[in-house]
Amino acid sequence: MSKIRIQRWCGALALGAGSLMAFGAHAAGTGSGQSQYQMDVQRCNSGDTSQDRATCLREAGAARQESQRNRLDDKQEGRYQDNAMMRCKNLPASQQQDCITQMTSGNTTTRGSVGGGGVLRETVIQVPAGTPGRPMPGSQMPSGQMPGAAPGGLQPPPAGTVAPPPVMR
Repeated sequence: MSKIRIQRWCGALALGAGSLMAFGAHAAGTGSGQSQYQMDVQRCNSGDTSQDRATCLREAGAARQESQRNRLDDKQEGRYQDNAMMRCKNLPASQQQDCITQMTSGNTTTRGSVGGGGVLRETVIQVPAGTPGRPMPGSQMPSGQMPGAAPGGLQPPPAGTVAPPPVMR
């Protein structure tokens, strides 16, 4: 064997060994992405998602590709609370504290989903006794007062009047 041939073989072996090491490192880094993909496919096939099977499988494949490229992180860790507080600051001042309580309270019940049409958050906020405010619906009005008409509502006709009969032609 000539000296040139031996150098080529050594170069090819070194290149091959380097490629194997790079492939091994890549495979180790994508192990969690592959296992997530397998779980996603399993959910798609069992119908545990709000998408049709074809769309679900396409999304699972796209997520696996982005995971392999290390582009799946949304960089939002820790910013969700800040975003919630910013939404509360856009409300009128009288509603901001209730909004903050709703967003941070452990006593908030959350139901629904975006896919289902919306998320409903329900928080019961105790109001101390004696706090001034409006009367509850259905409660008694002070004597002699009548409740106002509903916005856009029609006033009933005065008592004793009758509507004319319909005209027949």
